[in-house]
Amino acid sequence: MLNQDYWEQKYQEKSTPWDIRQAAPPFVSLLSSADAPIPGRIAVLGCGRGYDAVLFAQKGFEVIGFDFATSAIAEATEIAKLAGFDIKFLQRDIFDLPAEFPNYFDYILEHTCFCAIDPTRRQDYVQVAKSILRYQGRLIGLFFTHNRSGGPPFGATPKEIQEYFQADFEIDFLIPAVNSVVSRQGEEHLGVFKVRKIGTAVQ
Repeated sequence: MLNQDYWEQKYQEKSTPWDIRQAAPPFVSLLSSADAPIPGRIAVLGCGRGYDAVLFAQKGFEVIGFDFATSAIAEATEIAKLAGFDIKFLQRDIFDLPAEFPNYFDYILEHTCFCAIDPTRRQDYVQVAKSILRYQGRLIGLFFTHNRSGGPPFGATPKEIQEYFQADFEIDFLIPAVNSVVSRQGEEHLGVFKVRKIGTAVQ
């Protein structure tokens, strides 16, 4: 099991290959498009050093970032302050969030968290997302869809991702990312999923 100590050690050793040192370009494009989400309260799961959190704060979102690693939280707080934003970053196990933040967020931002957890807990992740979102809240996700063995990052096919989420979320879209960073080109899908209405049948 990849626990808090595992991720903290990665930050202590500066061994964080998932960190692209910038906000994910597909999120930048989404927020600049005609389909940009209306600002609201957003949870950034596995926020790392907070580049995506700062991006959404710049666009008017009320952001709370969560990460397992204490060092990630400290660095994210500093990066946000340097950018001129007082963003709340909290050291948490994401699986504990439903008890603390039930139906609290309008959005969840997913980037390198789903792929970092043990694949056996992916359905638990979906339930966390559903629990902390408000009625018809949305998950905005940039998913790792590589087919390499092992992990983290643990890959998933677009079909598998839809199968995990479709019972509890309507899939607005899940499409190949067209402007990923060079090291991830062809290995990412951008998706927006909306919490289903109670009693809505799975299509």
